[in-house]
Amino acid sequence: MEIRVGVYVCHCGTNIAGVVDVEEVARYAATLPGVVVARNIMYTCSDQGQGVIREDIKKYNLNRVVIAACSPKMHESTFRKTLESAGLNPYLLEVANIREQVSWVHFREKEKATEKAKALVRAAVAKARLLEPLEKKIVPVERSVLVIGGGIAGIQAALDLADAGLKVYLVEKSPSLGGHMAQLNKTFPTIDCAACILTPKMVDVAKHPNITLLTYSEVVRVEGYVGNFEVTVLRRARYVNEKLCAGCGACADACPRKVPNEFDVGLSKRKAIYVPFPQAVPLKYTVDPVNCLYMKYGRCKLCVEACPRGAIDFNQKDEEVKIRVGAIIVAVGFKTFDARRVPQLGYGKYKNVITGLELERLSSASGPTGGAILTSSGKKPESVAFIQCVGSRDLKYNGWCCKIGCMATLKQAFLIKEESPETEVYVCYIDMRTAGKGYEEFYRRLRDMGVRFIHGVPSEILEDVDGKLRFKVFDQTVGRLLELRVDMVVLQTGLEPTEDFEKLRKMLNVSLNSEGFFMEAHPKLQPVEASTRGVFFAGCCHSPKDIAETVAQASAAAAKALALLSKGVVEVEPLVASVNPEICSGCEVCVGVCPYKAIRLAEHEGRKRAKVVDALCQGCGACVAACPSNALELKGFTEKQILAQIKALISEVGT
Repeated sequence: MEIRVGVYVCHCGTNIAGVVDVEEVARYAATLPGVVVARNIMYTCSDQGQGVIREDIKKYNLNRVVIAACSPKMHESTFRKTLESAGLNPYLLEVANIREQVSWVHFREKEKATEKAKALVRAAVAKARLLEPLEKKIVPVERSVLVIGGGIAGIQAALDLADAGLKVYLVEKSPSLGGHMAQLNKTFPTIDCAACILTPKMVDVAKHPNITLLTYSEVVRVEGYVGNFEVTVLRRARYVNEKLCAGCGACADACPRKVPNEFDVGLSKRKAIYVPFPQAVPLKYTVDPVNCLYMKYGRCKLCVEACPRGAIDFNQKDEEVKIRVGAIIVAVGFKTFDARRVPQLGYGKYKNVITGLELERLSSASGPTGGAILTSSGKKPESVAFIQCVGSRDLKYNGWCCKIGCMATLKQAFLIKEESPETEVYVCYIDMRTAGKGYEEFYRRLRDMGVRFIHGVPSEILEDVDGKLRFKVFDQTVGRLLELRVDMVVLQTGLEPTEDFEKLRKMLNVSLNSEGFFMEAHPKLQPVEASTRGVFFAGCCHSPKDIAETVAQASAAAAKALALLSKGVVEVEPLVASVNPEICSGCEVCVGVCPYKAIRLAEHEGRKRAKVVDALCQGCGACVAACPSNALELKGFTEKQILAQIKALISEVGT
């Protein structure tokens, strides 16, 4: 068959054409072997640009297309659909990246940039001439979704999916749903009661017929591929029969052991048999085996005697539950920065230096003081200073913005001023970031209420003999060094990835960014999708965000999962590795290097040979590079195609 190539050089507005002479590149492309038409188009990805390609495919009977434009990561799928709509196999497309690899990096060298663009187009045409049609595979899917994490992100995603008719397994590590939001008093900027918003949703999850709730559980193993994941969940023993427990609390009343309450950030005590908070879902008691006197020393059992329903069961064992799902949504939240890492701020040393989360618990009606904000001596503070960006926007600790600190401080300052208008409130900040619906108006309201904002970073905090906290801060706004003496200092701490992220990264074959948060497939076009198909992200495990943004992202992840599974089948990309069993020696090198566990040994004519599971293969090519027998090949990137590309790069036309 005669090879007939169409080449389309994109201006990308001035992104490319501002540096590269696109008309010259198109003229040059027209001289390359096999090219029957070459054009430059202002926006090739536009409907008009795609229309030109479709018309040319029919008019010139094209059987290969080369697009010289931006990264294939951006628009390769768009152009494949263009080819498909014109009746051409979508894999007879090659993209030359002359934006990221040329105009963006050589913007001061226009002539050289144009020459490089011509070379990349020449290489793309050489490869395109050797492309073969490929066909996608269709695999059936499980119409069910695993949601990992029971905070507001996981709750929202689970409810959206369940309401749409999908089966949902919601796995939460702690004994109750709720996450960090359950610890909050009010939400900004509307000052809604956090519990009033959250707890009805928690109840909805527990009652929803399409949701199986697995609390006090952890995902320990994930195998399989998009549409067909096999997940192992470890259900830790509560030592309480959940069916019998009525949540009456008689067991906790009888328990003699008291330990710091994690939910109140250590500001109160809980018993060794407990529920995390009164509105917990499920409202089932859990024995803390580390602190239970019977489990540690073999004595006590007062809870057993107290329970009227005989629900306490010390013979319970951890158990593994296996489930099959078609997609996975990761919504595992975050942890707050440990302010002890900044010793000059005195956290952990001075009792009246507290964190923003501790202030949330103090101000909450269900908190340790019944909603009263009190100093360590039990008095209402007459003056409070907030210090922003503790452990965030600081290259010594975390360079990123926590995104919620400014608004959390404004909310907490509002609660203090609302309760005691006479209390002096200072906010020491680097920048006030109040981007959000109603946020700036709320900021203005706080200034009108008399909160004093100081544009500066405080020095070391010291404690005077009378218990007052003292520090200096240079206010950049007025150009003066101020010295403050206050009753309480609140450190607004940043958000960080948790230790669980790395374990999940390995289990799910996904990526973390340089900051340790989960990384999306594309920041603009696939903001909730992982690079591994069938895996999605929601909430602060992806990046710090407030509740409104978290809920929006959770719904987006649910919509993506629903779209994936709604057809009952998924298409698997054909750009995967393949094995020539006649050459393969069965050495298993490829099995070891494959990061996606996509290669297994299988019987072939009485011998063990490598076999690629197409649905698992992500086309990274690691196995091809590692194979000592040259038995593996990556479809769409064969050795012959790559060598033709290299040869074209280092040669001139016709040589």
